[in-house]
Amino acid sequence: MAKTIALLGALDTKGDEYAFVKRCLEARGYETLLIDVGVLEPPGLKPDVSRQEVAQAGGADLSELVARKDRGAALSAMSRGAAAILARLHAQRKFDGVFALGGSGGTSVATAAMRGLPLGVPKVMVSTCAGGDVSGYVGVKDIVMVPSIVDVAGINRISREVFARAAGAICGMVEAVVPTGQDKPLVAASMFGNTTPCVTAAKAILEEAGYEVLVFHCTGTGGRTMESLIEAGLISGVLDITTTEWADELVGGVFTAGPTRLEAAAKTGTPAIVVPGCLDMVNFWAPETIPAKFQGRTFYRHNPNVTLMRTNVKECRQLGRLLAEKISASRGPVTVLLPLRGVSMIDLDGQPFYLPEANQALFEELKAGLRSDIRLLEMDCAINDPLFAEACAKALLENLRIQVRT
Repeated sequence: MAKTIALLGALDTKGDEYAFVKRCLEARGYETLLIDVGVLEPPGLKPDVSRQEVAQAGGADLSELVARKDRGAALSAMSRGAAAILARLHAQRKFDGVFALGGSGGTSVATAAMRGLPLGVPKVMVSTCAGGDVSGYVGVKDIVMVPSIVDVAGINRISREVFARAAGAICGMVEAVVPTGQDKPLVAASMFGNTTPCVTAAKAILEEAGYEVLVFHCTGTGGRTMESLIEAGLISGVLDITTTEWADELVGGVFTAGPTRLEAAAKTGTPAIVVPGCLDMVNFWAPETIPAKFQGRTFYRHNPNVTLMRTNVKECRQLGRLLAEKISASRGPVTVLLPLRGVSMIDLDGQPFYLPEANQALFEELKAGLRSDIRLLEMDCAINDPLFAEACAKALLENLRIQVRT
């Protein structure tokens, strides 16, 4: 039975382009499912799912959207409708992968719908916006962004090459066979370069105990992705050793994971351990990008593109309160572990970010605000000490056992 690729886009302004991609896919033996999200002129290609159906699924009437001539309102309604339609068709197993192409508006509508699909469903977006910051379009999903190179405005020597190869990419993704394995319960772990030894050692202990550990790099996207998988119920336990993204969220760094970081495990009751790892640092890009208001602060050049700024006593006090508030909302077993001699590699006696009064403020506020029945373990060692890593792993294993017993 032939596989089907859903083609999602504005068939009025991009009809020729979608017709070209449709031919490319059909030449490879695929069927297509055309979903029209255009609102301007009549579609240049007959859709399988009409724009009226999409608008209705988005809670709007197409004729009213056209009459209002409000592009923003139309895009919003069609985004909602496309997401609802695509999710329903996927649940009905009507397609095996989804493909779209467009400018900023088309990219916004199509990727909103793609983000509603589960991980693993092939998703390809050919976009004029690809190549820049696409985090707003991709979110935490596995969307492949292909730069269109030229505008999506007709079939020419360049677009023909890009569109045809992008069509080949979605076919390859659909055809790929994912090897099966012996799936183990999943543990999510947060890591930075400055906590790598700790996470690596704890990971080995958990793997020996029969768990598969997924490590997330705490660059904002990593934290958001980890939270989304926990919220989706895919994670059995959380080894949250590196909560540094909260420093960026509070102070204004570039690696923020948003204000909901640390909430997924708490809300779902997922067993967890939490460590204030790398809360001594805020991340910026190259030195020349650092806002002038931070002049005079302590900085460390992590690499040519990333510059770290030491959090001060006031910021650490706020971070302690924030962590205590988030952790205290936990519905499941959670343990907080404090490495009293340093929360990162460069937060040790003799290292650039050694500032014991800031750590003391962090620890004091965290302990003061933490719910009284939550276990807290203070250890007279640094975060990357093997004893601390072992304590983190053992505490999580104990919380996983508690969850099973209850």
